Amino acid sequence: MRFNAKMMTKSALALTLTGATAVWAADPLAEPDDSWISVSGTVETVSNDSFVLDYGEGMMTVEMDDGDRDADGYKLVSGDKVTVSGRIDDDLFETRTIEASSVYVENIGTYFYASAVDEEDVNEVLVDVDTPIVISATTVQGVVTDVNSEEFTVDTGLRSVRVEVDEMSYNPLDDKGYQKIEIGDRVSVTGQMDDDLFEGRELVADSVVTLSGAS
Repeated sequence: MRFNAKMMTKSALALTLTGATAVWAADPLAEPDDSWISVSGTVETVSNDSFVLDYGEGMMTVEMDDGDRDADGYKLVSGDKVTVSGRIDDDLFETRTIEASSVYVENIGTYFYASAVDEEDVNEVLVDVDTPIVISATTVQGVVTDVNSEEFTVDTGLRSVRVEVDEMSYNPLDDKGYQKIEIGDRVSVTGQMDDDLFEGRELVADSVVTLSGAS
Protein backbone atom coordinates (compact mmCIF):
# COMPACT_ATOMS: atom_id res chain seq x y z
CA MET A 1 0.00 0.00 0.00
CA ARG A 2 1.29 3.48 -0.86
CA PHE A 3 0.47 6.82 0.68
CA ASN A 4 -0.06 10.15 -1.02
CA ALA A 5 3.22 12.05 -1.29
CA LYS A 6 1.48 15.13 0.12
CA MET A 7 3.38 15.36 3.40
CA MET A 8 4.60 17.67 6.17
CA THR A 9 7.49 17.35 8.62
CA LYS A 10 6.82 16.89 12.34
CA SER A 11 7.49 20.54 13.11
CA ALA A 12 4.85 21.77 10.67
CA LEU A 13 2.00 19.28 10.93
CA ALA A 14 -1.56 20.46 10.41
CA LEU A 15 -3.94 17.51 10.56
CA THR A 16 -7.26 17.79 8.78
CA LEU A 17 -9.90 16.45 11.12
CA THR A 18 -13.59 17.03 11.59
CA GLY A 19 -14.78 19.14 14.47
CA ALA A 20 -12.92 18.10 17.60
CA THR A 21 -9.29 17.42 18.45
CA ALA A 22 -8.20 13.79 18.25
CA VAL A 23 -8.16 11.70 21.44
CA TRP A 24 -5.09 9.60 22.27
CA ALA A 25 -6.88 6.35 22.98
CA ALA A 26 -5.89 3.94 25.75
CA ASP A 27 -8.06 1.27 24.09
CA PRO A 28 -8.84 2.51 20.57
CA LEU A 29 -11.36 -0.22 19.84
CA ALA A 30 -13.42 0.87 22.87
CA GLU A 31 -13.99 4.38 21.51
CA PRO A 32 -17.45 5.22 20.11
CA ASP A 33 -18.17 5.08 16.37
CA ASP A 34 -17.03 8.24 14.52
CA SER A 35 -14.60 9.22 17.33
CA TRP A 36 -11.39 10.89 16.15
CA ILE A 37 -8.39 9.20 17.77
CA SER A 38 -4.61 8.86 17.54
CA VAL A 39 -2.84 5.58 18.32
CA SER A 40 0.77 4.39 17.99
CA GLY A 41 2.02 0.92 17.17
CA THR A 42 3.90 -1.37 14.80
CA VAL A 43 2.75 -2.34 11.30
CA GLU A 44 2.03 -6.07 11.32
CA THR A 45 0.77 -6.79 7.78
CA VAL A 46 0.05 -4.61 4.73
CA SER A 47 -2.52 -4.94 1.93
CA ASN A 48 -3.59 -2.64 -0.93
CA ASP A 49 -5.83 -0.25 1.00
CA SER A 50 -5.24 -1.14 4.64
CA PHE A 51 -2.78 -2.46 7.17
CA VAL A 52 -2.95 -4.25 10.52
CA LEU A 53 -1.57 -2.26 13.46
CA ASP A 54 -0.20 -3.89 16.63
CA TYR A 55 -0.85 -1.22 19.27
CA GLY A 56 0.61 -3.21 22.17
CA GLU A 57 -2.63 -4.47 23.69
CA GLY A 58 -4.15 -5.90 20.52
CA MET A 59 -4.47 -5.65 16.74
CA MET A 60 -6.65 -3.36 14.66
CA THR A 61 -7.18 -2.72 10.95
CA VAL A 62 -6.35 0.73 9.58
CA GLU A 63 -7.97 1.74 6.29
CA MET A 64 -6.56 4.31 3.86
CA ASP A 65 -9.38 4.82 1.34
CA ASP A 66 -7.34 6.73 -1.22
CA GLY A 67 -7.80 5.67 -4.85
CA ASP A 68 -5.14 7.95 -6.29
CA ARG A 69 -1.98 7.60 -4.22
CA ASP A 70 1.12 8.81 -6.04
CA ALA A 71 3.30 6.10 -7.53
CA ASP A 72 6.32 7.60 -5.76
CA GLY A 73 4.59 7.51 -2.37
CA TYR A 74 6.09 5.70 0.60
CA LYS A 75 5.26 2.00 0.86
CA LEU A 76 4.61 0.74 4.40
CA VAL A 77 6.37 -2.46 5.42
CA SER A 78 5.95 -4.82 8.34
CA GLY A 79 7.83 -3.52 11.37
CA ASP A 80 7.37 0.20 10.66
CA LYS A 81 6.55 2.16 13.81
CA VAL A 82 3.69 4.56 13.08
CA THR A 83 1.17 6.88 14.67
CA VAL A 84 -2.27 6.83 13.06
CA SER A 85 -4.82 9.64 13.38
CA GLY A 86 -8.31 9.11 12.08
CA ARG A 87 -11.91 8.14 12.71
CA ILE A 88 -13.33 4.98 14.27
CA ASP A 89 -15.52 3.22 11.68
CA ASP A 90 -17.93 0.69 13.17
CA ASP A 91 -19.64 -0.69 10.05
CA LEU A 92 -22.56 -3.04 10.67
CA PHE A 93 -21.22 -5.65 8.26
CA GLU A 94 -17.46 -5.13 8.70
CA THR A 95 -14.89 -5.35 11.47
CA ARG A 96 -14.36 -2.22 13.57
CA THR A 97 -11.53 -0.21 11.98
CA ILE A 98 -9.80 3.18 11.93
CA GLU A 99 -10.37 5.20 8.76
CA ALA A 100 -7.03 7.02 8.75
CA SER A 101 -6.59 10.66 7.83
CA SER A 102 -2.83 10.64 8.42
CA VAL A 103 0.00 8.26 9.30
CA TYR A 104 3.28 9.38 10.87
CA VAL A 105 6.16 7.01 9.97
CA GLU A 106 8.94 7.22 12.55
CA ASN A 107 11.88 5.88 10.52
CA ILE A 108 11.53 8.67 7.93
CA GLY A 109 10.09 11.29 10.31
CA THR A 110 7.24 12.15 7.95
CA TYR A 111 3.44 12.39 7.93
CA PHE A 112 1.41 11.00 5.03
CA TYR A 113 -2.22 11.79 4.25
CA ALA A 114 -5.10 9.83 2.77
CA SER A 115 -7.94 11.50 0.94
CA ALA A 116 -10.65 10.01 3.19
CA VAL A 117 -11.06 13.33 5.00
CA ASP A 118 -11.78 15.08 1.69
CA GLU A 119 -15.34 13.78 2.01
CA GLU A 120 -15.84 15.63 5.29
CA ASP A 121 -16.27 19.27 6.25
CA VAL A 122 -12.85 19.74 7.80
CA ASN A 123 -11.02 22.19 10.02
CA GLU A 124 -7.29 22.32 10.62
CA VAL A 125 -6.12 21.41 14.11
CA LEU A 126 -2.55 21.01 15.30
CA VAL A 127 -1.51 17.55 16.45
CA ASP A 128 1.98 16.61 17.65
CA VAL A 129 3.53 13.16 17.97
CA ASP A 130 6.01 12.20 20.69
CA THR A 131 9.10 10.48 19.29
CA PRO A 132 10.54 7.92 19.46
CA ILE A 133 7.23 6.10 19.18
CA VAL A 134 6.65 3.81 22.17
CA ILE A 135 4.30 0.90 21.54
CA SER A 136 1.16 1.12 23.69
CA ALA A 137 2.13 4.63 24.82
CA THR A 138 -0.88 6.75 25.67
CA THR A 139 -1.24 10.52 25.97
CA VAL A 140 -4.18 12.12 27.77
CA GLN A 141 -5.01 15.77 28.41
CA GLY A 142 -7.48 17.11 30.91
CA VAL A 143 -8.14 18.74 34.25
CA VAL A 144 -6.85 17.32 37.54
CA THR A 145 -9.79 16.45 39.80
CA ASP A 146 -8.12 14.51 42.64
CA VAL A 147 -4.58 14.29 44.07
CA ASN A 148 -2.84 12.12 46.66
CA SER A 149 0.80 11.27 47.40
CA GLU A 150 1.47 8.89 44.48
CA GLU A 151 -1.37 9.34 42.01
CA PHE A 152 -3.87 11.81 40.65
CA THR A 153 -7.01 11.74 38.52
CA VAL A 154 -7.48 13.54 35.20
CA ASP A 155 -10.90 14.33 33.71
CA THR A 156 -10.44 14.28 29.92
CA GLY A 157 -14.00 15.36 29.23
CA LEU A 158 -14.86 11.84 28.05
CA ARG A 159 -13.74 9.85 31.09
CA SER A 160 -11.67 10.01 34.28
CA VAL A 161 -8.17 8.51 34.13
CA ARG A 162 -6.16 7.57 37.22
CA VAL A 163 -2.46 8.47 36.80
CA GLU A 164 0.31 6.74 38.78
CA VAL A 165 3.60 8.69 39.16
CA ASP A 166 5.85 6.24 41.04
CA GLU A 167 7.77 5.29 37.85
CA MET A 168 8.80 8.90 37.16
CA SER A 169 12.29 10.19 38.01
CA TYR A 170 10.70 12.76 40.34
CA ASN A 171 7.36 13.13 42.09
CA PRO A 172 5.28 15.99 40.61
CA LEU A 173 2.89 15.67 43.55
CA ASP A 174 5.31 16.47 46.39
CA ASP A 175 6.71 19.80 47.58
CA LYS A 176 10.20 19.21 46.14
CA GLY A 177 11.16 20.84 42.86
CA TYR A 178 9.35 23.31 40.62
CA GLN A 179 6.38 21.25 39.44
CA LYS A 180 3.56 20.47 41.84
CA ILE A 181 0.32 19.09 40.41
CA GLU A 182 -2.80 20.47 42.08
CA ILE A 183 -6.55 20.08 41.65
CA GLY A 184 -7.72 22.30 38.80
CA ASP A 185 -4.45 22.16 36.83
CA ARG A 186 -4.75 21.32 33.12
CA VAL A 187 -2.12 18.69 32.27
CA SER A 188 -0.86 16.44 29.49
CA VAL A 189 0.28 12.97 30.62
CA THR A 190 2.20 10.40 28.56
CA GLY A 191 2.75 6.85 29.80
CA GLN A 192 1.72 3.21 29.65
CA MET A 193 -1.69 1.76 30.46
CA ASP A 194 -1.56 -0.87 33.21
CA ASP A 195 -4.14 -3.27 34.64
CA ASP A 196 -3.74 -3.00 38.41
CA LEU A 197 -4.94 -6.16 40.20
CA PHE A 198 -6.79 -4.25 42.91
CA GLU A 199 -7.52 -0.84 41.41
CA GLY A 200 -8.24 -1.56 37.74
CA ARG A 201 -6.77 0.26 34.73
CA GLU A 202 -4.42 3.15 35.36
CA LEU A 203 -1.94 5.23 33.37
CA VAL A 204 1.64 4.80 34.61
CA ALA A 205 3.16 8.19 33.78
CA ASP A 206 6.48 8.70 32.02
CA SER A 207 5.99 12.47 31.84
CA VAL A 208 3.53 15.07 33.11
CA VAL A 209 3.35 18.55 31.56
CA THR A 210 1.38 21.33 33.26
CA LEU A 211 -0.47 23.20 30.51
CA SER A 212 -2.13 25.73 32.81
CA GLY A 213 -2.49 26.18 36.54
CA ALA A 214 -5.68 26.09 38.57
CA SER A 215 -7.69 29.29 38.20
